[in-house]
This record gives sequence, C-alpha cells and structure tokens, in this order.
Amino acid sequence: MRSFKRSYSELSRLANFEERYDYLQLNGSVGLETFGGERYLNQRFYTSTEWRQLRYEVIARDRGCDLGLDGYEIHDNIIIHHMNPMSIDDIESHNQDILNPEYLISVTLATHNAIHYGTDTFLAKPIIERSPGDTQLW
Repeated sequence: MRSFKRSYSELSRLANFEERYDYLQLNGSVGLETFGGERYLNQRFYTSTEWRQLRYEVIARDRGCDLGLDGYEIHDNIIIHHMNPMSIDDIESHNQDILNPEYLISVTLATHNAIHYGTDTFLAKPIIERSPGDTQLW
C-alpha cells in the first residue's frame, strides 16, 4: 500500500481511467477486517446528515461519473470512495479529512472493489469509436 496521501487534485490531472485506477489501487485482501466489532462506527458515520450532504456535493462535482471521468457515467448506485482508507481513530477523533471532498471520489461498486482488492477484470472498458466503413467487430 502506498504511504502518500491521495487527493482529488492529483487524480484529476490523470488523463484516463487506467491511470486514475492505478493511482487509487490499494491491493487489499477480500475479507480483511477494517472495522471488525466496531463496524457500528462507520455505519453511524455513513448515515449522518453531514456525510449525506457531502455525498451529493461530490457526486455533483464528479458529474456522476466513475472516477470523475467524462464518458464513464454511473447509471446505478454511486459509491463515494475515501481515497485514503478511513480508520476507527479517524471517526473517533473527528478527523476532518474523512469529510473533505479533496479526498473523495465517485465510483461504481466494481471500481470500488477493484481499488480495494485489485480485481480490475470487472472495470469499465473504454468505448470503441466506430467510423463509416468500419467492418471489424468489437
């Protein structure tokens, strides 16, 4: 896992989906506990009025697009991903970084899981532009 702090400012400078995914990738393990018995803390956080309002602001900023990238519109559930994993201490100490749009990005469930667990096989594929006379199948 990278030790630097990921940010929207840096992410938005990356031109394509693959570069943005690589920047955010955590390479975690499925089933690795993050909150364990303290899961109620993050559930309380994610149902707070403050989080819900911020969530809509991030979606608007990202124009409802996966990784905030035009052409990757999200047509179902939008997940707001913490670019820097949130901890129990962050919630208990009221760390303002977990409520800072600079460290949040809109993603699909598939992208979210790929970032956390490194399963990029389900990531969105770029649209192949067709042209007149193009007879090659996708």
